[in-house]
This record gives sequence, C-alpha cells and structure tokens, in this order.
Amino acid sequence: MKTIELYTDGSCLNNPGFGGWAYILRFGEYEKTESGAEENTTNNRMELLAIIKALEVLKEPCEILLFTDSKLMVQSINEWLDSWIQKDFKGKKNVDLWKQYLHKAQIHKMKAFWIKAHNGHKYNERCDFLARTAARKLAKEKNEKN
Repeated sequence: MKTIELYTDGSCLNNPGFGGWAYILRFGEYEKTESGAEENTTNNRMELLAIIKALEVLKEPCEILLFTDSKLMVQSINEWLDSWIQKDFKGKKNVDLWKQYLHKAQIHKMKAFWIKAHNGHKYNERCDFLARTAARKLAKEKNEKN
C-alpha cells in the first residue's frame, strides 16, 4: 500500500461569502495540486471539499497522511467519524460532504495531523495561497456579472 502525503486548506474571504479550497498530493517526487471555490463557506466546508477532491484522484487503496490547519477535520477523521457510520447525521453540519467523504475514504487508511495555520510550512502555505486565489477569482467573476 502506497503512503501518500495530503496537504489541504480552505480559505474564506468573508463568512458567509466566497471560499476557496486546495490540496497538494505528494508521493515521492510526484505531486498533484488542485484548487477551486464556491460561495457556501460554512463550518470547514472548504477543508472538507479539498479532502474529497483529493480522494477522487486516488484510484487504488493508499495510506494517507493528511496535514491540515483545521482541527475539526483532524478530530473528525481521527476520533469520532467512525461512530457516525453506525448512526444518523442528525445535528451535524455539511452532511452531504461527510457522506461523500465516507464513500471515497472507505478503501484508504487515513491519519490526520494538525498544522498551525500560517506557520511557514511550505505545503500548508502553498495550499492557503491556492485556496485564496480561487476564492478571489470566483468573487471577481461574480462581481463582474453584477
């Protein structure tokens, strides 16, 4: 089973407002980067989108070391997400995305690690830059239409 590093970040220009997400997948010398944006920025939605988008790229089971500045993502993935599988999602935020995550993550072994935001970590800062750039681009496009 391959061990892959996954760096993710989500950024919000205003809350609620325009948000961006980004990920960097690393395996040896191979690196894949993607980013995007949307207007719904509630409750760590951008971070979760980044993780889901990265998982969509992986075609075989992997051991994934996830590095994110979202403590909620780390806690969710490492501690209490397993219990969600046995019960409903009543009272949880972004249920649509959590269900997508569960579906896509089931073949992988994932361990999440928290990285303090804006600490100078190379990949963490790159993800933040990509997410903010995507959010600004979406905001600019919306403003130009109006």
